[in-house]
Parts: sequence; structure tokens; C-alpha cells
Amino acid sequence: MHTVLSSRTREVRIGPDQPFCIIGERINPTGRKAFAAALREGDLSEILKDVDDQVAGGAHVLDVNMGVPLTDEADLLARAVTLVQEHSNLPVCIDSSLVEALEAGLAAYEGKALVNSVTCEEDRLDRVLPMVKEHSAAIICLVNDETGIPQTADERLDVCARLVDIVHGRYEIPLEDIVIDPLAMTVGADPQAVVVTLETISRIRDTYGLNMTLGASNTSFGLPGRHALNAAFLVAASYAGLTSAIMDARTVQTVDACRAADLLLGRDEWGTEWIAAHRRTLAATA
Repeated sequence: MHTVLSSRTREVRIGPDQPFCIIGERINPTGRKAFAAALREGDLSEILKDVDDQVAGGAHVLDVNMGVPLTDEADLLARAVTLVQEHSNLPVCIDSSLVEALEAGLAAYEGKALVNSVTCEEDRLDRVLPMVKEHSAAIICLVNDETGIPQTADERLDVCARLVDIVHGRYEIPLEDIVIDPLAMTVGADPQAVVVTLETISRIRDTYGLNMTLGASNTSFGLPGRHALNAAFLVAASYAGLTSAIMDARTVQTVDACRAADLLLGRDEWGTEWIAAHRRTLAATA
């Protein structure tokens, strides 16, 4: 099953037989005080550097989030989406907790976007899904609901089943346009957190065959050596059935881990992409 995203001129396919899809997370003001301050002043120029850095790092899709308090987020997101489209041919993941901002971002986008995101809560689903269907977008669905984050793989699979029933059954959004977030939690707070996530991934793959994504860096939050932990997690998750991740495309260690998993798991035949990336690195160093 392939989730197909597109910009004006480029198509990206997410699927179990495709290269692992890296969704660059950098265009986001969370934890970036200077960037947030610039956005409040209407200065979006830093976005261009973020785009360039992530494209150079190997991103396939660019997540765009303009969640800055005390701003018109809908206007900011529409402007940011337009700017990213003018500066790059990568598809965009439109990211906001505000329905009005998602609507503005989708209206500004030319192509098939990925929307980030909905939970299994009726009020949000009823507001977001008609918009997703109208724009023929794909949607990230998190396996948590009004009760919070399920703690076991069984509970997360139950929420996934409800999401499929609502998103596909009720709103008739194609299964290939549903991207499930199986929830990555920090292993620093729960030693079994990653084990539960990996079990959830493999069971969703085996039961539904849906594509999946998650915030890869969540697993290592609060721990030292985060890049090494994230890289190890991404390889294990890729083997379990994860087909994409929202991650820092500028971090060589984690991007290399994704490319290595593609080669070792038979998604990079004869190592074509691995060798090409190695040659690009040598050329850049030279």
C-alpha cells in the first residue's frame, strides 16, 4: 500500500517496499525562541535556511508548523506553506493543532499534502476529516483518544481499528491516505515504552498494512547520546514496519541509519542510494 504525496512537480511514495520516508521536522518554532520571535514580527526568512538544510540532509517531505502563541497562526501557516513551495519541490506535511490553520495551509498548497494530525476524538475528526477529503490529502492519525495515551499494544490496536472505521468507513478516505502514528514515548520514563511501540507497529502492519509515522526523537527525550538512541530505534522500527518518521533530517547519524536499514532490508536494491549518498558526502568533504 502506497501513500502518495506530491508537490507541484515531485511525487513521493511512502510504502513498505519504498525507501524509508524522512519527514523533516525543523520548520517548527517549538523550543526555538529566536525563530518564534522572528515569526511574531512576520519575518519568515529563517524558513529558507531550514528548507535548504533539510533538503541537503536527505528529507523527502517537509513538515511545516507555525504554532506561535499570540499570532494569527492560520495566516502564518499559509504564508509559510507558500514560501516552502516556492523554495523547494518537496511535498509538505501541514502541521497544526488548529483546524483553521490546517484549512488555510491546505488552501495555500498546490499538490497532495500530508496533514498532521488527528486523534480518535469525535469532535476533531468531524472537523478535520471533511477538509482532508475535500483537498484529497493524506492524514496522520494518532492512536490515542479522549481517555489519553493507551499503555499497551492491544489498546493502541483497538484505537487504530476505531480510526479505520471512522476515517475510511464513515468518511470514505482511502486506506492508502491513512498514516497511523503508533506513538513513540520516552524510554527514560518507561523502560518498556519502545517495546510497546515496536509491537504496535508490527501488529498494525500485519493487521491493516497501513503506512505509519511518528516523532522519532520522542524515544530518547531526557537521555544523553540521543542521536545514537534515535538511530537504533529507527532501524528497529523500520524492520517492524514503520515506513516514515518525523525527524531531524540534518542529523547525519539518524539519516544514515534510515538509509542503512533500506539497504539491509532489501529496499535499496544493490545499494544504489547508499553508494550515491556516500559519494555525495565524499564530494562535499572534498
